[in-house]
Amino acid sequence: MSISNFISADESVPSTTINYVKAIRNAFAQALAHDDNVFLMGLDIDDHLGIQGSTVGLVDEFGADRVFTTPLSEDAMTGVAIGAAMAGMKPVHIHIRMDFLLLCMNQLVNIASKAHYMYGGEVHVPMVVRCIIGKSWGQGAQHSQALHSLFMHIPGLKVVAPSNAYDAKGLMLAAINDPNPVIFMEHRLLFNTESDVPDAPYEVEIGKSKVVREGRDITLVAISNMVIETLRAAELLEQEGIHVTIVDPVTVSPLDMVPIITSAQQTKRLLVIDNAWLNCGASAEIIARVCESSNDAIQVKRLGFAQTTCPTTPSLEKEFYPNPITIAKMAISMIDPIKASGWQPSDKGAELVYQMKFKGPF
Repeated sequence: MSISNFISADESVPSTTINYVKAIRNAFAQALAHDDNVFLMGLDIDDHLGIQGSTVGLVDEFGADRVFTTPLSEDAMTGVAIGAAMAGMKPVHIHIRMDFLLLCMNQLVNIASKAHYMYGGEVHVPMVVRCIIGKSWGQGAQHSQALHSLFMHIPGLKVVAPSNAYDAKGLMLAAINDPNPVIFMEHRLLFNTESDVPDAPYEVEIGKSKVVREGRDITLVAISNMVIETLRAAELLEQEGIHVTIVDPVTVSPLDMVPIITSAQQTKRLLVIDNAWLNCGASAEIIARVCESSNDAIQVKRLGFAQTTCPTTPSLEKEFYPNPITIAKMAISMIDPIKASGWQPSDKGAELVYQMKFKGPF
């Protein structure tokens, strides 16, 4: 049975409050149960921890021929997944860290993304490339990178970055059912965040941005876990009488600009907070499209990784990543620079629940 008939999201559908990683596991279990062509492959899938619980128990439930670990050979195993997809299967290839997609770039960029175009639409590559990003526990230079802007540059690849459990499940099911490759990026610090998630299968539309908070003073666009950081920043700003709109792109390629442009034209201020470096990044693309689409003067700024490789020490890591305080201070500086110069909220007031829960190392 295909998962194309999955129900749409509906508040009347029974739901359960679960965390992000359980939502991903739930999506896998339902996809495997509904479609015999779906299978999971990748490093440590059958480990007793099951990639923080996201694949735990699936080998026992569906068998080792549909849920299996792979050798440490990203390029070759990606080729296996592409070949299986071309043959009509629906592989989900799990890479524990996004950094290691660099070892299979030719497969993704020159083969998976282009097959549909090169063969006149006769060949499809319905594969999901699941990759995990994030900070904490000294991930350092080679285990912390969010490389979504690299894949945004490539026609034929969709790139999604869900910020909550609801979207994580719905987007995973939509990605599995998509006829062409989807890069599925998850931030590990989101794994303990919770949402009301429908019990039944459903899909979240790929290529649709979401307005998660509305305000009149400034538009904040946040990617991946920066949505959570920005929501806390919005609470700090509200204490100062500043009301913000927050837009979660959800899918960074294809990028739905309509709610972003609409809000930016209303507030006349746009701050983009990316979970990556700024140079040639998603934030630059979003700002460029807003400027191209508007005849009005819109003040724009962006936040992201410091322009250096990621440090391993927590004290330097705090300076490397945006956080609720730096986001809020940048927003205030765009509205009232004088006020911003002397404003400093407490670190405790900006602490996030998932930061307190996270234990590492993965």
